[in-house]
Amino acid sequence: MSDRTRENLMAHGPGTPETRLATDPAAAELGESPSPEQVVETVRTHPESSLAWALLAERALAEGSDSADVQAYAYARTGYHRGLDALRRSGWRGAGPVPWEHEANRGFLRALWALSVAAGRFGETAEEERCAQFLRDSSATAYEVLARQG
Repeated sequence: MSDRTRENLMAHGPGTPETRLATDPAAAELGESPSPEQVVETVRTHPESSLAWALLAERALAEGSDSADVQAYAYARTGYHRGLDALRRSGWRGAGPVPWEHEANRGFLRALWALSVAAGRFGETAEEERCAQFLRDSSATAYEVLARQG
């Protein structure tokens, strides 16, 4: 196993810059409390939006059925990967904080949390724990806020 394989990519020390995503183009369209139809239309218009995918995932998780949990997992994974793409475009290199306090980061962080929750619901424990740890490493505040919300 190489040293690179063992390296904690989220480890960051003093001087590691925070990553702040650009404003999500879907955020203005979604507003505070979008209808399910608005969220679906926003995903169709802005498939790159982590926030829109996270909202779909959260709604599916709230439904609570086995089928909805699988849908939530797929939505959250899509939002997570769209967020990773955006983070990389913003200079993130696999390490450093992604602060919850910067509102544009919240779509990615919410998708990551939803992915952890959905994975846990059907027994994918390693994925659940990996995503929860990634969230804590990215933003302890996000983890605290999202864990309180359920």
